[in-house]
Amino acid sequence: MILSDVSIKELIKKGELRIEPFEEKNIQSSSIDLRLGEDVLFYVADLIDVRQEKIPVQRVKVPEEGLIIEPKSFLLATTLEYIKLPKYITAFVEGRSSLGRLGLFIENAGWVDAGFEGQITLEFYNANSCPIKLYKGMRVCQIVLAKLDRPAEKPYRGKYFGQKGATASKIYMDLLGSQE
Repeated sequence: MILSDVSIKELIKKGELRIEPFEEKNIQSSSIDLRLGEDVLFYVADLIDVRQEKIPVQRVKVPEEGLIIEPKSFLLATTLEYIKLPKYITAFVEGRSSLGRLGLFIENAGWVDAGFEGQITLEFYNANSCPIKLYKGMRVCQIVLAKLDRPAEKPYRGKYFGQKGATASKIYMDLLGSQE
């Protein structure tokens, strides 16, 4: 069951769902808008080897005058908000339609498991033929919350638990035997 604005506000008020910093105006009828944080990563490798632990990245802060995303370029960004989901709530992450209409694809693999805690790392891809400029604090995505039929037996405690800032892939850990 997808949660309504009323249910979302109740969970926040009870402290079962945490979003910091929180602004009530970002709650929509069946979602919560999240904003662009200040941390961005660009991969700067000639080749990305999924077995490699340290893939070269360039970390930058979103300047006050805005971040320009060049055509056909990919980067990792973070939400301004730090979220904490209870073990009976999962979330779907979607880019905002208004940005998609400009050619900016925003993903995060689309899913946040019940029990996750941290800032959400987003993947941005500019599919347009011209640069797109974004600003720290602007609404870039939304999460849709859904209630599980019962609390998760194993709430998320994987390799991205507690992440802060844009977090590069940790796929190499899968090859070391971790199933998270």
